[in-house]
Amino acid sequence: MDISEVARRSGVAASALRHYERMGLIRSLAREGGRRRFAPTVLDQLSLIALGQAAGFSLDEIRRMFTPEGETNIDRAMLAAKADEIDQVVKRLRAMSRGLRHAAVCPAPSHAECPTFQRLLKAASTGALEEGARNFRPRKKVATQSG
Repeated sequence: MDISEVARRSGVAASALRHYERMGLIRSLAREGGRRRFAPTVLDQLSLIALGQAAGFSLDEIRRMFTPEGETNIDRAMLAAKADEIDQVVKRLRAMSRGLRHAAVCPAPSHAECPTFQRLLKAASTGALEEGARNFRPRKKVATQSG
């Protein structure tokens, strides 16, 4: 397949394909009439690149998932580490979502009077939300509690 067909079938721009080739992520077989030619397996490689990027891997990390011949050689420990990283991001985002949902319906007269919102502000100001160091959870509502 020439580069334009690979671009059309994969949805990856020709400029990105050339960049991936320079980085060693994919390899062209030869040039015919000045145009790069690729094996059909390049489409699978591009799918793996897209999956890796969606999971948050850098292009350098993705490059290490291929042998020089273009075969897959995925480090399972690297996958597990990335999954752990994603789990931490999900945990932080869930905590943020709970805090925002609480703030949206909080019965306190103002957010300044809501203990839950104040804990969220404190976690944000100390960097705990970004680091995933704290698991922010709104307190369960009690009949006498106003926030």
